[in-house]
Amino acid sequence: MVDVVGVERNDSGNSAPIRSDWKRAEAEALYGLPFADLLFQAQSIHRSNFDPNHVETASLLSIKTGGCPEDCGYCSQSAHYDTGLKAARLMDRADVVATAQRAKDAGATRFCMAAAWRSPKDRDLDQVCAMVSAVKGLGMETCVTLGMLTPNQAARLSEAGLNFYNHNVDTSPEFYDKIITTRTLQDRIDTLAHVRDAGIKVCCGGIIGMGEHIEDRLGMLLLLASLPSHPESVPINLWNEVKGVPVNDMAERPDPIALVRLVATARIMMPKSVVRLSAGRQYMTDELQALCFLAGASSIFIGKVLLTTKNPQRDRDADLLDRLGITSGLAK
Repeated sequence: MVDVVGVERNDSGNSAPIRSDWKRAEAEALYGLPFADLLFQAQSIHRSNFDPNHVETASLLSIKTGGCPEDCGYCSQSAHYDTGLKAARLMDRADVVATAQRAKDAGATRFCMAAAWRSPKDRDLDQVCAMVSAVKGLGMETCVTLGMLTPNQAARLSEAGLNFYNHNVDTSPEFYDKIITTRTLQDRIDTLAHVRDAGIKVCCGGIIGMGEHIEDRLGMLLLLASLPSHPESVPINLWNEVKGVPVNDMAERPDPIALVRLVATARIMMPKSVVRLSAGRQYMTDELQALCFLAGASSIFIGKVLLTTKNPQRDRDADLLDRLGITSGLAK
């Protein structure tokens, strides 16, 4: 059986082998399917690769906040903009581990540590590697985002036991230079390659609602799906309002149905990747989140703060997942 967009399926609706040769016309045709048909395809593929009634719960901590030399136009932590955020030093390992333990007790299974750096200095990486090893010792999956890495730095993180490295492409190649000029898209691709070569899983996605067009959102998915190996985790972030950054002047909240369509398209194009609803969930209704789970999203961040922006309260998440009959690490 072949769908109108050329996605081969067997009789049970499961997808054909993973592809890295998606064409823009195919992505546009998928995205433009009648809503019910798109969600049927996405849910069929999701069920063939994941438990449709389970959502992964992760926690995110800023271990070094503010003072970043990059000029990412959406970021509260950039030193280029007056956002009211004060720069802070790298946290102590004991405080990070204690926070990870509280996150685990609250239901998180993965702990993500973020530092506002262009790239880490070796002395700082020593401390981060110690954090990774200690958090892994709690029985949690580990993830860090530290900016650009050299091959040697990626290897050191791998030796420390790191499971995932997050390094988002942010948007499409065509829109990229409208939101950042201090780091090229190729810089990001190179870091992803170093991470892969070190045997670390890749977490890579982007942000929508920064003034980009639907073509840019699909361009971002095409970029991710054309990598030699698809990211194991694909975070989809909604633009979070931050005072003092240039994206404020062009940002526009995406239409909810357009967001669901994007999640479903990501699920079909990258069938074995975990699609995570990341930043911006505080703007989403319960009904919208439910549709995103139906479309193939299967991971969320828990905790009332994500780095420097708000996130839904734990009780709200637990209540929603309970009403949907979805299991997670959260207890109502």
